Order: sequence, then structure tokens, then C-alpha cells
Amino acid sequence: MAGCASSQGGYFHQAPVEDRGTAAAKKPAIGPDVLAKTTNQAKPLGHENEGKPGYYTVKQGDTLIRVGLDHGHNWRDIARWNQIDRPSQIEVGQVLRVDPPSVATSARPLPATVVVTPVPVPGAAPIAVAAPSTMTKPASDDFVWMWPTASTTLLAGFDESKNKGLDIGGKAGDAVLATADGKVVYAGSGLRGYGNLIILKHNETFLSAYAHNQILLVKEDQTVTRGQKIAEMGQSDSDKVKLHFEIRKQGKPVDPAQYLPRR
Repeated sequence: MAGCASSQGGYFHQAPVEDRGTAAAKKPAIGPDVLAKTTNQAKPLGHENEGKPGYYTVKQGDTLIRVGLDHGHNWRDIARWNQIDRPSQIEVGQVLRVDPPSVATSARPLPATVVVTPVPVPGAAPIAVAAPSTMTKPASDDFVWMWPTASTTLLAGFDESKNKGLDIGGKAGDAVLATADGKVVYAGSGLRGYGNLIILKHNETFLSAYAHNQILLVKEDQTVTRGQKIAEMGQSDSDKVKLHFEIRKQGKPVDPAQYLPRR
């Protein structure tokens, strides 16, 4: 996806954009969408965690917004986990925690469990032994989705290497709908190639993204419900009016057609 990010009024302000090619010539402003840049550090921050599960090494052109989208988390959470006060300070080669600290902790091997068998006491009531606990399976492939727009014009389908979602045609101003209950983790124009973008987090497994809008009607940290109008279709950072829609499973783009109901 190519183009330049547009500005957004209302709730949102103009943000610097991500450049996946050459480094920006101007000094970046403070914000989560500032390009990662190289430094003269002998050892980048967090180098001791490089290659470990739950960590990511920053590459040229990365931003916290991009890292959050690619790993299925709010960029603000990633900033907090890494004690980043100024998001513009991320550097090429820096190693970031991209999984919650609790996940990393739970991945450690647990000590051997000692099984204690209760000894019955003569004349006492029988001792009830609780059944082993089972973990609740998180919502995943059986999550209920709806189409993000009433339009049935499909301009482009999913292609893992070329198009990370569906491109749906329509008219400027057409309603863009939340495909499921969730929370807004990003609303703005700071990710190049997406224009005015909304990212919703539905659970610990799934995100959905809605790009190229002309107007955003929600703000970050707002809770939305399935079918709620969250934006109006437009052509920000696009050559035509369309909605680019993605579903990401644990940060990885998946084909939305596998989850949306048939039309």
C-alpha cells in the first residue's frame, strides 16, 4: 500500500507518517508514529532479550503503531511494557517486549506438582477432592463477525504478499461499521498507506482494521458494539473511494472471507 497520510479533524490531529523506504529528512515530532532511527549506540536497548519469545527487534522505518498492529496489541501497552516515556525514542536494533509481562512469566517452566492424597479419619465425613482445574479456551475462530459495510462491491481480495485484507468499493460517506464488539486501540492517520485508520481490539486473539476513511467517528480507548457506525468511507491515502478491511489473528493478517458471513 502506498501514498501519504492525510490529516484528520475532530477528535484527531495530524500525525507524522511511517516511511518504509528512506529515513525521514526532517527531525521527527514526538509521537507513537515517529520513524525508528539509527543511533551510534554500541549495544541497542534491550539487546539481552534479542531472539527471545515475546520480543521484537525494531527495524528501519518501524513505528510503535506498526509494531502494535503486527503483534496484536495497543501501541500504548507496548510503550508501557518497555517503559517508553517518549515513543519517538525507539531505535533501529532496539529490542521491545511485545507480549504482556504476564505471558512471558507464564511461559516459564513450572515446578513439579506434589500430589497429596488425603488420609481418611475414622468417623469423619468423606473428604471431597476437587477435580483438576481447566483453563477457559479463549474465543478464536468461532468469533462472530459481520461485514463492515453494506456495499457488496469487492475490489480486491486477500493476498498474503500483496493485500493484507479486503478492498470494498462504495460511495464517499457510506457507513463503516464495527464488525464485532471491541475497543478502539488506534484512530488516526499516522500509518502510511492506510489513510484515516481505525483499529479495534476484540479480544486477546483478534484485531480488525478499517482504512481510507474520510471521517472517523470514534476515539482511542472508546468501547464500540457490533454494527456501530465508527467512520465514513473515503479515499484518504488511496486513489479511489474504498474501505480496506483487515482481520488480524495474534497480529498476523488472515483472510477476512474465512470469517465473514457469506453474501
